[in-house]
Amino acid sequence: MSSGAPQQPGTGANHETLAASRVLMVRPACFGWNPQTQASNRFQREDAALERNASERACMEFDTLAAALRGAGVDVRIATDRAQPVCPDAVFPNNWVSLHEDGTVVLYPMLARNRRLERRLDIIATLAAGCGLAVRRLLDLTYYESRGSFLEGTGSVVFDHAQRIAYACLSPRTHREPLAELCEELGYTPCAFAAIDADGVAIYHTNVMLAVGPRTCVVAADAIDAADRERVLSSLAVAGRTIETIDARQMAGFAGNVLELRAADGRSVLALSSTARGAFGPTAFARLAAAVDQVVVAAIPTIETLGGGSVRCMLAEVRLPR
Repeated sequence: MSSGAPQQPGTGANHETLAASRVLMVRPACFGWNPQTQASNRFQREDAALERNASERACMEFDTLAAALRGAGVDVRIATDRAQPVCPDAVFPNNWVSLHEDGTVVLYPMLARNRRLERRLDIIATLAAGCGLAVRRLLDLTYYESRGSFLEGTGSVVFDHAQRIAYACLSPRTHREPLAELCEELGYTPCAFAAIDADGVAIYHTNVMLAVGPRTCVVAADAIDAADRERVLSSLAVAGRTIETIDARQMAGFAGNVLELRAADGRSVLALSSTARGAFGPTAFARLAAAVDQVVVAAIPTIETLGGGSVRCMLAEVRLPR
């Protein structure tokens, strides 16, 4: 692993407020290995031992993460998944919704049919009413499903809110057409690119190989196609962040699936799994920890193994205005 030299944050944006201080989490009711997502998600692994009591295990891991984030001062809002219809991946709400500072709520087109059942406007209505937040516009991109095009929320799109750039690794779950409409509607510039894992397979979601925070960017640079790499890395460097580069092994350990948040008192909070912490190694982890005020580490092995997603995937940032 290598790290770029620390740089001063870019001008024109308050980096302290770019991290969300509120997140939405969905407590799973029927968590388990999802055969409809297996083909495109190589982070997901079938494990018969973990499958036994998977929902119970996942709920324990979920509760541990939620409590740790609350203990760090992050406003965690929890919705409960329904027992019917069965949604084995409901614990990952960031794939079906994003909630923006201008009052826009975006609904996203998803590849797996049983994942489309996770979209629930009642969750958003309850969230907005409970927090006194304004929903001013619904941007519904789900019609792309009928066209065979997909864009799975902040799994497919990693937003750079300081520079208003939307990074997207193209894959069976991430297509250019819905990305272009999303960016046009939100006023972001798309930065689409190709990236593959160690076996030459397209990386299914951008947020397992790229994390963009106010101060630090984590990126699996070597995974990016050579034709796109310099363009993407140059774009990331313009924002003036420290760039932490991870390799294929570290990416497989969810080192790219981290998220910087903000506590109610303004302190910065980095959230990641114990798997990701181990993947970084002590030196790189120390650099990341030094860039924030607090670090929240949670063990979520059942969710990571059977679901193929980690801490960042479990958190839908809530940026809606009051």
